[in-house]
Amino acid sequence: MTSKTAMRILMAIVALVFLLSWITKSGSGMSDSAFINVRDGFLITFAVFLTLSIFSFLYRDNPFYKFAESLYVGISAGYWMCYGFWSTIVGNFVPRASRSLSEFFHVPYQEHQALADQIMIYIPIIFGLILLTRLLPKIGWLSRWSLAFIIGATAGLNLTRYLRSDFISQISNSFIPLFVDWKGAGDFVNHISLAADGQFIAILSNWVIFVGVMCGLVYFFFSKEHKGAFGVASRIGIWILMITFGASFGYTVMGRISLLVGRITFLFGDWLNIL
Repeated sequence: MTSKTAMRILMAIVALVFLLSWITKSGSGMSDSAFINVRDGFLITFAVFLTLSIFSFLYRDNPFYKFAESLYVGISAGYWMCYGFWSTIVGNFVPRASRSLSEFFHVPYQEHQALADQIMIYIPIIFGLILLTRLLPKIGWLSRWSLAFIIGATAGLNLTRYLRSDFISQISNSFIPLFVDWKGAGDFVNHISLAADGQFIAILSNWVIFVGVMCGLVYFFFSKEHKGAFGVASRIGIWILMITFGASFGYTVMGRISLLVGRITFLFGDWLNIL
């Protein structure tokens, strides 16, 4: 048996299972309308087909996976294109550009605009049209100006945003008291508690943050050889970094596992009615 014949047999089996699943789910619908039951049965069966097609990549690359992947990418691209058209062009440009266009798209026209505002709305339109010149080989170099502006503006805006939200914020949060609500050793010993909101846990947490930050910085200080106390701090910094990276990776995997659990619940619950 050739590979083409085997693939045809497999596609026939998949089509038969798809049809049987569609008929079964349509017959078990909860609505009084036959059309709604048939529609819901098709949607559930098609969702199962796409889910199993994506899972089939765990075996090897195949036409079912390529179909599901292409469908996902195509629908995503089409959705975001429509979303950008209605939210940006119709939502921002049309109400400021023309009264007739505003009436055509049923959006309120913004009157009494300043001349500078009227000029500014045409600048992104010009850049967008220049970006389309990439489709024309002779003048495709013009699109580089639009790309340069987009990349430069995005980099500049994100730089200030990341500096405020990540860099400066993390530095500010690193300046913490090492002895929280300290009133002396005697008072600390008399009121020591392992409660999560207690003074001992707060002091311990701040010391862990302080030691972790300092040892992590020492690890990246390469002007001095990592020996002696400096080397010990560097090794502690390595452990701190590995724990941080491991926790971050584990959090990412946990998010992916939750998606997998959702798909398995859908297969065994909504489709097979086992759960």
